[in-house]
Amino acid sequence: MKYTTLPFTNIKVSKICLGTMTFGEQNTEAEGHEQMNYALDQGINFFDTAELYSVPAKAETYGATERIIGSWFKKTGNRDKVILASKIAGPGPYTTHIRDKGFSKQAISEAIEGSLKRLRTDYIDLYQLHWPLRPVNLFGLRSFPHENFRKQEDQFVDVLETLDGFVKQGKIRQIGLSNETPWGIMKYLRASEEHNLPRMITLQNSFSLIHRSFETGLSEVCMQENIGLLVYSPLAFGVLSGKYLNGMPEGARVTLFPNFSRYSSEESAAAVRKYLEIANKHGLTLPELSLAFVNQLPFVTSNIIGATKLSQLKENINSINIELSKEIIDEINAVHALIPNPAP
Repeated sequence: MKYTTLPFTNIKVSKICLGTMTFGEQNTEAEGHEQMNYALDQGINFFDTAELYSVPAKAETYGATERIIGSWFKKTGNRDKVILASKIAGPGPYTTHIRDKGFSKQAISEAIEGSLKRLRTDYIDLYQLHWPLRPVNLFGLRSFPHENFRKQEDQFVDVLETLDGFVKQGKIRQIGLSNETPWGIMKYLRASEEHNLPRMITLQNSFSLIHRSFETGLSEVCMQENIGLLVYSPLAFGVLSGKYLNGMPEGARVTLFPNFSRYSSEESAAAVRKYLEIANKHGLTLPELSLAFVNQLPFVTSNIIGATKLSQLKENINSINIELSKEIIDEINAVHALIPNPAP
């Protein structure tokens, strides 16, 4: 395993992070425990979860993933071996069964205390805001929704002051963002500097061979300001495994949940076929090519991978041992130039 350090800290995390959002829906508790055992054995010390999980979000499974992680901590005593990240759910149609209070002091308090209880831990290493309060970075939209623009500022200072209280209590160690924009990141950084409040040190956003919009704007902000990117959906809901090229396989995520169609356009399929050709040419599987590409990016702190089968998890983790040559990178970028960001 390879390791990096969370920005502005001495917290060492594995370059591969275990994503857990299938625990409690597509994976049973026993399967979740098996995945965590295997990941830890492979040197992965970084787990990511959220109060929202499992996915798709619904009242019946709210907090299920955190409960499974918590039962594993209790069973194994491995809490001290894991850097644990979780998130507060942002407002939206998919969170009305959780709460509808945005990031008020009460909402943040309810979220953190609930997660700590389900996770059976006294602290969370990295606590993230799952989505901005503003209607931005919505799945299916390639650009800022300027047609419906209404000036609206998040309560940046208030949010940081509330999180600061939990940092001082020792209940969270560091804080981060998810699904944010360059403007949102800079507003939080300015607020922390001007009011001597905790700094957002990470950003969890989607990135993959068919969704590289992060490289416009956000990558510069993260590199200039030393914000670590935690990549989610590096295999684009499994589309970059190639398994959907010849139909909808039984039991696959997009088959089970057709609403997860963000990465399933004809343009995406065309790009995936070209990336598969590159992988075959160089003796790699498509997941290995896709994940190794993300692992090598200079602005990536950790690559969040998830799987429903242990065999998939093994293949995905193995990507850390693959170094893509300049020739392969050039071939990937040629496809990207031909079919740029086919998935919104």
